[in-house]
Amino acid sequence: MTQHAPLIIDIAGTTLTDVDRRRLAHPLVGGMILFGRNWHSRAQLTALCADIKNLRPDLLIAVDHEGGRVQRFRTDGFTHLPPMRALGEIWGQDDKGQPGSGVLKACEAATSAGFVLASELRACGVDFSFTPVLDLDHGESGVIGDRAFARDPRVVSLLARSLMQGLLQAGMGNCGKHFPGHGAVKADSHVALPVDKRGLKAILADDAQPYRWLTSVLTAVMPAHVIYSKVDSRPAGFSPRWLQDILRAQLGFQGVVCTDDLSMAAARQMDGRTLSYTEAVITALQAGCDLALLCNRSAVNDGTELDEVLDQLAEAQLKGHWTPSDISEERRLNLLPRSPARPWDELVRSADYMQALDRLP
Repeated sequence: MTQHAPLIIDIAGTTLTDVDRRRLAHPLVGGMILFGRNWHSRAQLTALCADIKNLRPDLLIAVDHEGGRVQRFRTDGFTHLPPMRALGEIWGQDDKGQPGSGVLKACEAATSAGFVLASELRACGVDFSFTPVLDLDHGESGVIGDRAFARDPRVVSLLARSLMQGLLQAGMGNCGKHFPGHGAVKADSHVALPVDKRGLKAILADDAQPYRWLTSVLTAVMPAHVIYSKVDSRPAGFSPRWLQDILRAQLGFQGVVCTDDLSMAAARQMDGRTLSYTEAVITALQAGCDLALLCNRSAVNDGTELDEVLDQLAEAQLKGHWTPSDISEERRLNLLPRSPARPWDELVRSADYMQALDRLP
């Protein structure tokens, strides 16, 4: 097995530079996340992913591609996927004289959305998408909003499970986010650190229920950049209480725990101060995360901050400030697809793909 490679990083452009190759070859880098700036066309994206895999076949190529307003690739044949709220709205739309038919249609549409999403990404060489959102739509969070399926955790769980089935049919894993729930706070964790003042019992009985019900089918979980002040003073992604005691021990989750983006303004706030990028990565790994996501650093000052993190994390490992985990590395490798992807031209002519498109709202 390879050494634990916990960092997921980005690149600035649409092709790999020599500097990108050096960074992606670093033994502490385990993946790359794609953004809209890395997209020009399907042919370009496919060539980029092939180049990455030629460099290191074990690198996880990931993207935030949920549907709705969070969808990085929207042109050159990619399907415009609906926001998850659109699937939740189908739930209550029964056909006349057929009570419960809306539930079946919503689940069918969710499975189709997952299949189309994953099939199109994989046809271009992308391994993994950070989806689905399991947050409940409390009507409070603008950053979540229509990314959430519904307010009811039972509806969220069943639609998410259906979407995961579609992802799986295309050979892709899943990532439930943002544990234990981001939907009840107003602040946008991209720019401020939200605080949820509810107690543990209330959170577990409501927002965290999808994680309890889906623990056997979730392949990854992303913790929220939110402080739940009656449970722990640390944000969930830096909290052994949330990640080890609750998510692992109490809820029984055995898959990957990956941080949300640690470059966010709020993401590195802890105990009244702002952590450095390296401190944030190490704190997250020590708290129980397997992977650490550091986005949008390659395009700033030629990526010097990213190089500093790589150097400092390697030094911290030598000094014993963090210890690589064989279990975490095994979990990372398990996110890689195990079946070959269908080429795009074959995919778009296939009966199952065309049927899935017809079932989308």
